Amino acid sequence: MPETELENADKWRWIIRCGWKGLCPRCGKGRMFRKWLKLADTCNVCGLDFRFASPDDGPAFFSLCIIAFPLIFFVVWLQVKYDPPFWVHLLTSFPLLGIGCILPLQPLKGWLVASQYVNKAQEAGTEGLWSKLNKRDDP
Repeated sequence: MPETELENADKWRWIIRCGWKGLCPRCGKGRMFRKWLKLADTCNVCGLDFRFASPDDGPAFFSLCIIAFPLIFFVVWLQVKYDPPFWVHLLTSFPLLGIGCILPLQPLKGWLVASQYVNKAQEAGTEGLWSKLNKRDDP
């Protein structure tokens, strides 16, 4: 495998490891979250300032696309195939959708924050601000 692909594969593994475990994307040891979905101000190990991170609605979008849509298809199939009473949906469909969409929010948010850091993602025209926030010399 060429060296550039290996670097990209290593980046991908690092992003997944840090993001899904909620670890600092710089050092891989500190905690990224201080509460369930609230990012820490800084890494408690290396001091990385997390103000660069702006995952916005990304975690909710991915949760809906990856989990909610397939579950909705299952619920519709269940209704069409068996025509169960409403209480069956109250006991199965609603809890599955609720839990299925809420539980992956933190790993998805961590993945997006780690991706932003590793790939140096930023809005156009904010290179100088990003460098200051992350204490990097490269523009």
